[in-house]
Amino acid sequence: MTSGVLQISLDQPFKDQKPGTSGLRKSSRQFETPHYLESFIEAILRTVPGVAGGTLVVGGDGRYGNRRAIGVIARMAAAHGVARILTTTGGILSTPAASNLIRQHQATAGIILSASHNPGGPDGDFGVKVNGANGGPAPESLTDAIYACSQQLAGYRIWGDVSLALDQPGQQTIGALQVQVIDGVDDYIALMQKLFDFDQISDLLRGDYPIAFDAMHAVTGPYAKRLLEGLLGAPAGSVRNGIPLEDFGGGHPDPNLTYAHELADLLLKGDGYRFGAACDGDGDRNMILGHHCFVNPSDSLAVLTANASLVPGYADGLAGVARSMPTSAAADVVAQQLGLPCFETPTGWKFFGNLLDAGRITLCGEESFGTGSNHIREKDGLWAVLFWLNILARRREPMTQIMAEHWSRFGRHYYSRHDYEAIASDAAHGLYDRVKAMQPQLVGQAFAGRSIATADDFAYTDPVDGSLTSGQGLRLLLDDGSRVVLRLSGTGTQGATLRVYLESYVPPSGNLAQDPQLALGSLITAIDGLAEIKSRTGMDRPTVIT
Repeated sequence: MTSGVLQISLDQPFKDQKPGTSGLRKSSRQFETPHYLESFIEAILRTVPGVAGGTLVVGGDGRYGNRRAIGVIARMAAAHGVARILTTTGGILSTPAASNLIRQHQATAGIILSASHNPGGPDGDFGVKVNGANGGPAPESLTDAIYACSQQLAGYRIWGDVSLALDQPGQQTIGALQVQVIDGVDDYIALMQKLFDFDQISDLLRGDYPIAFDAMHAVTGPYAKRLLEGLLGAPAGSVRNGIPLEDFGGGHPDPNLTYAHELADLLLKGDGYRFGAACDGDGDRNMILGHHCFVNPSDSLAVLTANASLVPGYADGLAGVARSMPTSAAADVVAQQLGLPCFETPTGWKFFGNLLDAGRITLCGEESFGTGSNHIREKDGLWAVLFWLNILARRREPMTQIMAEHWSRFGRHYYSRHDYEAIASDAAHGLYDRVKAMQPQLVGQAFAGRSIATADDFAYTDPVDGSLTSGQGLRLLLDDGSRVVLRLSGTGTQGATLRVYLESYVPPSGNLAQDPQLALGSLITAIDGLAEIKSRTGMDRPTVIT
């Protein structure tokens, strides 16, 4: 046996290590169970192609358990013959920055330590996600293989106890493994400078244009401080909650109107700021706000598509655009008018990855506050913020005017998502399975003053590799183009989350100034009646409305 390598036996393998759409997420306590983290890392290192002699990018969002996990991964990588680990100061690495590093350094894979928007701390959540050599989330075939391996483990290999110094850039070795600690922000900023006109944005921010960015005590704080306050000249204090904390300051790092309500109040109720934004735990999600204006993520993707020619990195035109199925069709209308291909995919960034790698699309996004492009293979929160600032710097119009002009040209998709969180799993699945069983009989029935034209469970055939993905959400498509979608989310760690998506399209000639919840009122009432949401969940109202 190689000197320094320990072989640790397991009494029995863990049976609950099946990754979801964004890796393995469990409670922090579960990951502290003896051998739990190590078993999942062992399954990764045994399964990912090219690990021996390869390079791994490793880092995370700074939540509780981040540093310990980096140490475990490094010691196990040394025992598995990995040649190099690239990590960052403090182990702080946003998911989009990790994607960039994987691509830039031709890494074999990346291991990203995050539970994204889930709370952190000892009583919060932790997660481990694998990204492939293209920088994007591992395909389901690979995560399935990792899970299968985890169920058969009799033990794992790890180097003896070694401490990593992560606070300063530098080089260390564990056996033959080289561990390189770099500044995690520099490479990402260099990429952003290739895409956006920093001089124009700086001219905007140095003028009378106060902004507020909420990093939510998560990973984007150091990036935003360097970008917005450092390079672009926003006043000191523009970045709020900018120091990453293991428990995110006790908050919930999910950039929406519920969990970033202080920022929302500043923009929607106050008069002190022209632009506001927030990013989530690992930096891949974004919320965009203007003065008295909230931009829902579906509209955000559509506006970026319509205005892409104003941004240097996209001025030569777009190959196409894609959205996840639950996202509104706002981008579809823009793409149609601009003569661009538009794709509707299942939820999960890996589906965009195939289209991006094949050159079929340039921009993509999902309603869960994620937007991105072909610059990496992940959604990218700060990229979206800079994209919006570049548009605002070029157009020099208030956000409300930009949105009004967009709707007057393309029409408005009134849209909302209602989340019912932490429902007992049996109640959630009972509700969902009942609606699924009803679907064949629903076609032609009256619903919210319309008629149900199609009722199905969304399936997707990938146009690049021909793979079929089914069971992606229950759709009720109505005869006027409106729709309601039900999905059970796999991103939480307690109970189940029922997501209800509601959408109603109004053409440019219609009423474009309604409150979305009022415009969608009949759909909200109708789906509650059909699915018996209140009675079956025991909840009078959603946990989160976006």
